[in-house]
Amino acid sequence: MLLRLALRNLGRNRRRSLLTLSAMVVSSALLILALGVFSGMLQDMLSSTTEQYHGHLVISRDGYQEDRDMFANFPADAVSRAQLQEIPGVLASSPRLRSFGLVSHRQSSYPTELLGVDPQLESQVTTLQQHLVAGSYLPQEPGSAALIGAGLAKKLAVGPGDELVYLTQAADGSIGNDLLRISGVFATGDSGHDNSLLLVGLPWLQQVTALPDTLHEVAIRIAEPLQAEALRDRLQPQLAKGLRVYDWGELLPEMREAIASFDVSRLIVVLILYFATALGILNTFFMAVMERTREFGILMALGMRPWTIRLLVLLECLLLGLLALVCGVTLGVLLTWYMQVQGIDLSAWITPVTYAGGTILPRLHAEFETYNLVVPAALLLVICLAAGFLPANRAAKLQPVEALRED
Repeated sequence: MLLRLALRNLGRNRRRSLLTLSAMVVSSALLILALGVFSGMLQDMLSSTTEQYHGHLVISRDGYQEDRDMFANFPADAVSRAQLQEIPGVLASSPRLRSFGLVSHRQSSYPTELLGVDPQLESQVTTLQQHLVAGSYLPQEPGSAALIGAGLAKKLAVGPGDELVYLTQAADGSIGNDLLRISGVFATGDSGHDNSLLLVGLPWLQQVTALPDTLHEVAIRIAEPLQAEALRDRLQPQLAKGLRVYDWGELLPEMREAIASFDVSRLIVVLILYFATALGILNTFFMAVMERTREFGILMALGMRPWTIRLLVLLECLLLGLLALVCGVTLGVLLTWYMQVQGIDLSAWITPVTYAGGTILPRLHAEFETYNLVVPAALLLVICLAAGFLPANRAAKLQPVEALRED
């Protein structure tokens, strides 16, 4: 009987019910979309730092990541790729050697960082090959080929096919130098990498720096970047003494803080949007209760208890909330899917923004996350019941005699 009464009451003033329903549907759909766009921005920032250069996890000598001492290296066979691949959650790994020195072309010289890699393995861990603006990625047998950042290429006035002279200190005390031929130019939007980074073949750099069969780090890509800390703790006991696993949060503390601040921002957006929705629901049901004061008085005079009256009003709120939930989540999923597949390109009006070591790309796109669907859906029902409690409580406290006198 209560269900029938609740449905009848919602249909009594259809215009008001539809307006309230529309507000709830739009607010929940927009919230799902907004949270999806937030997730997309976080994904862009995290990808620009971990998937373009660092990796999600990095194995190196303890302390190497702080001072980048060329002598803080380890034998190439100290870390087994086969064993890493057997660890659940690890997708790929790439051995690396790093060197710092000067590159020159004609009369121009600039300080630079050289990262020696295996091109095939590195392409499974990082995404520099997806950011080429000229030329091609390093060949499988790179020799003296190099991939150069767009900013550095512009400073040196070079392009694919041009030669560079590289000069550095070798581990044996000699001066390491050799020629490099540019195979391609990349642009990530991160000025730090675009203005100073060169990607070269690992064997070539080992020879120039007199560090044969030696590595500075092994970069690792994992399936769930936000679970990097837990995977780091599982991997650390399996390593040889003196080696340490760094997760991206340790390498990029500013990024970790930025993600925490984004979580707070998302919470604020949720609270503001649903606070406005709650006021609308509260107003709707207060009006409905006031209009039906005489009706409630008759029901009480016929023997309906106050708690049943309260339950009736809350049931109306719940039914409206469930209908808004279905429609709102459906609309929100469709909008998020569109933004994930199509997105909005803002590059004509906005340039990439570097923040906390990551790059926010000039685009709007969304990412699906369970959090972005569950939280708006659950909060919508909670807010419906919370906003309906005051009108329900007022209806339950009516005195039958006084209520019957109302017009």
